[in-house]
Amino acid sequence: MYYSEDVIEEVRSRNDIVGVISQVVNLKKKGGRYFGLCPFHNEKTGSFSVSEDKQMYFCFGCHKGGNVISFVMDYEGFSFQEALEYLAERAGMTLPKEDFGEKQRREAGKRARILAMYKDAAIYYYRQLRGAAGERGRKYFEGRGLSEETMKKWGLGFAPSNSAGIYEYLRSSGHSDETIREAAYLSINERGVYDPFWNRVIFPIMNGQGKVIGFGGRIMGSGEPKYYNSKESPVFDKSRNLYGLQFARSSKRNYMLLCEGYMDVIALHQAGFDCAVASLGTAFTSGHASLIKRYVGEVILTFDSDGAGQKAILRAIPILKGAGLTVKVLDMKPYKDPDEFITHLGAEAYEERIQKAVNAVFFEIDSDLATRDLSDPDSKTRFFKETAEILSRIEDKVERDNYIIAASERYAIPKDTLFEMVNYIGSRREMGLTANTSGTLSGAGIKKKEKNAGINEAEKTVVAWMLSCGKSADEIEKIISPDYFSDETSKTVAALVLKSIKDGKTPSPAAFIDAFSEDPEKREQAAMYFCAELPEDETQARVLVAENIRLIKKKHINELLRTETDPDRLRELIREKSETDRKDIEI
Repeated sequence: MYYSEDVIEEVRSRNDIVGVISQVVNLKKKGGRYFGLCPFHNEKTGSFSVSEDKQMYFCFGCHKGGNVISFVMDYEGFSFQEALEYLAERAGMTLPKEDFGEKQRREAGKRARILAMYKDAAIYYYRQLRGAAGERGRKYFEGRGLSEETMKKWGLGFAPSNSAGIYEYLRSSGHSDETIREAAYLSINERGVYDPFWNRVIFPIMNGQGKVIGFGGRIMGSGEPKYYNSKESPVFDKSRNLYGLQFARSSKRNYMLLCEGYMDVIALHQAGFDCAVASLGTAFTSGHASLIKRYVGEVILTFDSDGAGQKAILRAIPILKGAGLTVKVLDMKPYKDPDEFITHLGAEAYEERIQKAVNAVFFEIDSDLATRDLSDPDSKTRFFKETAEILSRIEDKVERDNYIIAASERYAIPKDTLFEMVNYIGSRREMGLTANTSGTLSGAGIKKKEKNAGINEAEKTVVAWMLSCGKSADEIEKIISPDYFSDETSKTVAALVLKSIKDGKTPSPAAFIDAFSEDPEKREQAAMYFCAELPEDETQARVLVAENIRLIKKKHINELLRTETDPDRLRELIREKSETDRKDIEI
């Protein structure tokens, strides 16, 4: 459904952001803002701020930010429309049935057609598993210890060798060749129809709301690939969906078990561990981590115990911790995966392993230790340095110090030495120093980091001035225009403010955020600009804004000078730069 800007604004205005966020975050007022612990990452001191005046939130720790609609989207995992409907219901509003724009109508229609097609395809495979053609599939699932109840719950199916069957079923159910192609599903060409899932048991992939968005298939007998997954489509993004989430999101456990395979997830759920999920035949991503963070604060990794599985754990740990999740690792030895472990030892033994899961920090250190010969001084030195590097990534000082003390005792590293090494590495990282190929620290990144940070801070200050200065759009543009800003997002932010003033409206940061609703990264960057504040002292603020405008304009002109080749234009730019340096900027 498409809703006008007026309707969206009414929903937003009738849901005070402090009231909405207070339902899930304990907010305390400090000055003109409210602060609390961020619900999107793990922290011990409140860096999550809410502005009642601007109807905005921003976390100075993880940099998530936006308005009341984007908060509900991020926290509940809703789409824009779902968040709008939720907030409308909360405010006692009945949303009008408004017409789609042409583009929205086409996209919504396409998604609806694809979802309907996948639902019917899942029904077809489900029925095939229970017919004569699905005998091999049934024996496979039964041999893996799955009950009939479990097979029904997960909608498991079978794709027979005859590709024409599924195609004829879908066409007879009213689905066109165009929809099948839009879904990136069956291959249809002049040679006929090909079902890439043929001769495979089928695992329907569902989104968090339980709608089928694709399939996973395991081949019966020999053949490659052993597992095949649906291609991405308008309804299926592998990096933003998790297998089993439709059930795990409602679990009463306060953690999720992250697995590698479909059978692992199903076996764990059947054994009573209804919080298990898995990525969908792709590498674990920050999108997956953000999805998990919406529901729990802790993840226990239960990947395969072979070499590949252990490497996958080491890749996933920093991604999960970067999302603010507490991470532990479960040891399944001597068995390879959760399915095999439960088959041999049962659910009770698996529960015991969960209780004994090692935290991610010690898992990383133990993994490095396994490659070292501590009787060799050089190898021992490398181990000490790698341990310090791992510990230096812990952001919270109290937590980091506790880990340093524990690691010193656990690995027999002198405590004072370890503290010194960790602090040294941490201070270099804060300065933007990085290790070069010779292993020594280089300052190559420091100037670029400081330069970018300086420009971003300058632009934030200027946007704050534009929002509050009370000047006309023409007066502002004579001083600085959006063209001078450094990137697409900052230019858009400045342009939105100017357009609002031009239209005779009071600039509304909360409304501007909706322009970035489809791109979380840009939305967070925009929120950073809109949440900036000027110094309370008027003279100090005026001087600061003038200097930052000068900085922004000079950077813009310098960039143009590096690429301009026309002599007349070069002279013009040099003159403009000279005037920017020489003239006072009247604010």
